[in-house]
Amino acid sequence: MSYELNRIKEKRLQNYVDSPDMQKRLYKRTLLIVVLSQIFSGAGLAAGVTVGALLAQDMLGNESFAGVPTALFTLGSALAAWLIGGLTQRYGRRLGLATGFITGGIGAIGVIFAAISHSIILLLVSLFIYGAGSATNLQARYAGTDLARSTQRATAVSIALVSTTLGAVAGPNLVDVMGRFALSLGVPALAGPFMLAAAAYIFAGLVFWSLLRPDPFIVAKAIVNTQKDESNLSDVKTTNNRGIIVGAIVMILTQIVMVAIMTMTPLHMKHHGHGLGDVGLVIGFHIGSMYLPSLVTGILVDKIGRTTMSFASGGTLLAAGIIAAVAPADSMWGLISALALLGLGWNFGLISGTALIVDSTAVSSRAKTQGTIDVLIALAGASGGALSGMVVAHSSYATLSLAGGFLSLLLIPVGIWYHSKRKINKSENIAL
Repeated sequence: MSYELNRIKEKRLQNYVDSPDMQKRLYKRTLLIVVLSQIFSGAGLAAGVTVGALLAQDMLGNESFAGVPTALFTLGSALAAWLIGGLTQRYGRRLGLATGFITGGIGAIGVIFAAISHSIILLLVSLFIYGAGSATNLQARYAGTDLARSTQRATAVSIALVSTTLGAVAGPNLVDVMGRFALSLGVPALAGPFMLAAAAYIFAGLVFWSLLRPDPFIVAKAIVNTQKDESNLSDVKTTNNRGIIVGAIVMILTQIVMVAIMTMTPLHMKHHGHGLGDVGLVIGFHIGSMYLPSLVTGILVDKIGRTTMSFASGGTLLAAGIIAAVAPADSMWGLISALALLGLGWNFGLISGTALIVDSTAVSSRAKTQGTIDVLIALAGASGGALSGMVVAHSSYATLSLAGGFLSLLLIPVGIWYHSKRKINKSENIAL
């Protein structure tokens, strides 16, 4: 029986390998599945980001540790990114992404019980597990690229990110609603958004598990293996290490800057008399700016180049840091402007860096490489989140914002270095 099932699966897979039209249809279908799952996972991601620092301050009673939640679920996302990359490389996107989202949902449930029982240990462990949802939300952006042409890759990434917008914007703006719902059940208000996160992540995981068939990554591997056999090459596409390095640096730097400033903004607002509704509004604009511009960003990255858009990322993040530092603390428009630019700069960096990674990897190692780089991104975010609270506690929010803005300018020499190496390689090839 199992032998017959395997033969049927192999035959179906071969049909996709042999038919460009079927590959094109699967590519479009995969994008639709990614869109559906990302709408829900965006809500799960944003809910925890909005109140994580406030919940930690409430339970830990010390502002210096307010960045701990972000650090913990970012560390959790680092481990999850590595595990998801390994699962995907071996078994495909379906198992990797479904497992990651459901694990994140379990972590959110743990946070709820930690708030009810006032257990700091359970809170810390649950936040770590909750990070799997964040890692999976990012990893899902690669699913649409598996069968995309080189001129479609950034656009495919952008479709995944822009579909996150609905949930990501709705999540922070449901903070008050979910808080009141939690109180009606006898649960602390700050645990309410994690109820939304648990349901959203688990549903996103079920979407991938039930609908992502056939698996686009497995199809892409089969296509490459067929081409390799026909051409007698060790691999159809070789790895470009310089491209991987530059793509990773772009995403790591933008993640550090974004996480550090974003993490401390809710506390900065709380200190100056803003309520949860105001915090949700500002973070909603921020997360909307992280994802909503993606369709335009993806087209720009495909049209004008990966490194050009990484330069734009550095300049936008610098502007965000300066505005956050100088804007009056009681000015909602100042905070919204700064956090919107912060999200936009991150968007530019993530899409351009992701496209560079996909361009520079062979399918035989692509998922593992993507997972490893997302580990580094997560660790960078964890460092930014953990250090941000200490910087603000011993200096100020303005100092943190300016430091982050100027750090982002490192993207410019990195891009120049990559372009100079490409020019040298082109000159050598012409000479040959």
